[in-house]
Amino acid sequence: MPEDSQDNQNLVSGGHLVAKALKAEGVERIYTLCGGHIIDIYDGCVDEGIDVVDVRHEQVAAHAADGYARITGKPGCAVVTAGPGTTDAVTGVANAFRAESPMLLIGGQGAHSQHKMGSLQDLPHVDMMTPITKFAATVPDTARAADMVSMAFRECYHGAPGPSFLEIPRDVLDAKVPADRARVPEAGRYRASTRAGGDPADIEKLADLLVHADKPAILLGSQVWTTRATDSATELVRTLNIPAYMNGAGRGTLPPGDPHHFQLSRRYAFSNADLIVIVGTPFDFRMGYGKRLSPTATVVQIDLDYRTVGKNRDVDLGIVGDASLVLKAVTEAASGRLNGGAVKRKAWLDELRAAEQTSIEKRLPQLKSDASPIHPYRLVSEINDFLTEDSVYIGDGGDIVTFSGQVVQPRTPGHWMDPGPLGTLGVGVPFVLAAKQARPDKEVVALFGDGAFSLTGWDFETLVRYNLPFVGIVGNNSSMNQIRYGQKAKYGDERERVGNTLGDVHYDKFARMLGGYGEEVRDPADIAPALRRARESGLPSLINVWVDPDAYAPGTMNQTMYK
Repeated sequence: MPEDSQDNQNLVSGGHLVAKALKAEGVERIYTLCGGHIIDIYDGCVDEGIDVVDVRHEQVAAHAADGYARITGKPGCAVVTAGPGTTDAVTGVANAFRAESPMLLIGGQGAHSQHKMGSLQDLPHVDMMTPITKFAATVPDTARAADMVSMAFRECYHGAPGPSFLEIPRDVLDAKVPADRARVPEAGRYRASTRAGGDPADIEKLADLLVHADKPAILLGSQVWTTRATDSATELVRTLNIPAYMNGAGRGTLPPGDPHHFQLSRRYAFSNADLIVIVGTPFDFRMGYGKRLSPTATVVQIDLDYRTVGKNRDVDLGIVGDASLVLKAVTEAASGRLNGGAVKRKAWLDELRAAEQTSIEKRLPQLKSDASPIHPYRLVSEINDFLTEDSVYIGDGGDIVTFSGQVVQPRTPGHWMDPGPLGTLGVGVPFVLAAKQARPDKEVVALFGDGAFSLTGWDFETLVRYNLPFVGIVGNNSSMNQIRYGQKAKYGDERERVGNTLGDVHYDKFARMLGGYGEEVRDPADIAPALRRARESGLPSLINVWVDPDAYAPGTMNQTMYK
């Protein structure tokens, strides 16, 4: 064999090094929109057996990487080109940042040799990404490409999870270096476990508080799913007889009907409890910045991120650690102590169950309403009845998803997906893409507001192209109703429609045009049959349900998101 041919066989390009590092991390697919700056990564992914999933907008690629991480527990990856490709993905990265979702965005960049010359699509990507990532850097040399990918993944898991960003100049990506010059991290050997169990003394202290509390309550937040703490949380609440509330990805930790599963009495519980344990949820706007907790209650906060504990509200006890390890240790520490205090709390659970029933009965007429246009409560009630234990529920919208948050109850852990605290509209289609590819055995049911669907809806075609059936429902009121209500309340009827009114779009026809299943519903009696037909179609589907534009969710009317 000629000497130069042999040397060429020992060379490896930057794109192929990136792919090798993705393979070592266990990445099964990348989400991308093509660009000339990044195609060598595609070539490497083909060689490494990594699927290249092409979408129609870079925001979708980033959201899908976020969604993939949530479903699988493994980091997602999106690859986009330089300039507008990277800026299009900013929203998806920012959403992952606030939602504590581990993902890597790789962006292209002009060649080092053209630095500051005005190369095609040149922008200061790292400067833009630094505030919304846990790590952002430029790969300076081809031999460092795989090493820096592994570095970025390590940073994704420092403290609470989150996104990282790497830009790779085109000459760095396309160049080839001798294979023995490049560090290619070996799977399982380049980052350590980040699971911390909390201070043992604080574990004992929390166990003691729980045993002696008369009226405890616990909120199981998104980190309960992030840390796969379902079993630990379930054992704790059942052993110590504690009422549990769930939010974000923590929904589904306990199934509906479980004696410790509560949903509608949270405000009552947090106003009357003597001990409140907050797990994996910051005191942000969803918690009224901590002001919605009784000022006389003992408050305990458990979180992966030290910076979150005690932020916006003082706490009596803060524990930094992995929810799975912490909750398991607390249960063990409390076992055998006064029966864990479980017996004396029966009256407290009965009190909360009565408050829960009062709330249900108050809205029962709307849940069963036969009115047309359809009341949103009737729609989300029908969706809740439609779900099975294998249904992953995705909410993408404002007012309509606020309605669903009070009614829809996932049957299984990890089967609820919403944007998270950034409140990003448009996550629905990319989350469907990620969820269905990661778990093809699961049914995916997505509820969209008509405004939210419009933001990323063209990637419905991607779902058709990849043959990813799901049941989609558009709650269509031809309005951005969550904003409309605030305008009406603040400026009066004459100005309630400024900048928030949409056309009467037939999304069912849109679905059929792109090769999916579509159906229109105007009568509430037709909702359930339409959902069943969508399920049976075996296609990506959109059921276009015309809902009452003058019905608003309680959270919208109270403007709780701004308080």
